[in-house]
Amino acid sequence: MKGGVFVEFSISGGLVVALGGALPALAIGLIGMKAMEAIGRNPDAQSKIMPAMLLGMAFAEAIAIYALVLAFIG
Repeated sequence: MKGGVFVEFSISGGLVVALGGALPALAIGLIGMKAMEAIGRNPDAQSKIMPAMLLGMAFAEAIAIYALVLAFIG
């Protein structure tokens, strides 16, 4: 019975890491794509777009790090 519980936790931890890594990676790609599109349309706005883009990417990456921590804890 103990082995079954261990397997259940390892599968759930794997799912947390997989989803917690894949979805923020997708979000980071979309943020970068839209920022480059915006800079392509209006190059003069680069100084305003880049900091917002980097903050958005950092927050999306933080979600992936939280998922990794949850996988190790749970």
